[in-house]
Amino acid sequence: MNDSIAWLAWTGIVLTPWKLIGVTGALMFGARWVVQFLASRRAGRPVIPRLFWYMSLAGSLMALAYFLFSNKQDAVGVLQNLLPAFTAAYSLYLDLRPRSGHGSGPDHGALP
Repeated sequence: MNDSIAWLAWTGIVLTPWKLIGVTGALMFGARWVVQFLASRRAGRPVIPRLFWYMSLAGSLMALAYFLFSNKQDAVGVLQNLLPAFTAAYSLYLDLRPRSGHGSGPDHGALP
């Protein structure tokens, strides 16, 4: 997984499967803000939709895998992606767990 992807050689781009995973994770982690912006614009107030947390978790885990398992092995990258992964996982847990009592169901990520 640390060897260059052969079919990209003609382009001059040096890309390993791990780097592709890391770049995809970083793009997903960044694109979550576009999702949040669009949801807030539609609602007319600040909201964080569930998709934001899915993208946060997937993006941070993909980038974390890159920093853990590729030749990069960077402690700063590990810490930078480990903490957001825990936050996103916990936020998804809170959003998906059964709610009792208040209202008619989940608010799907509305901020208080």
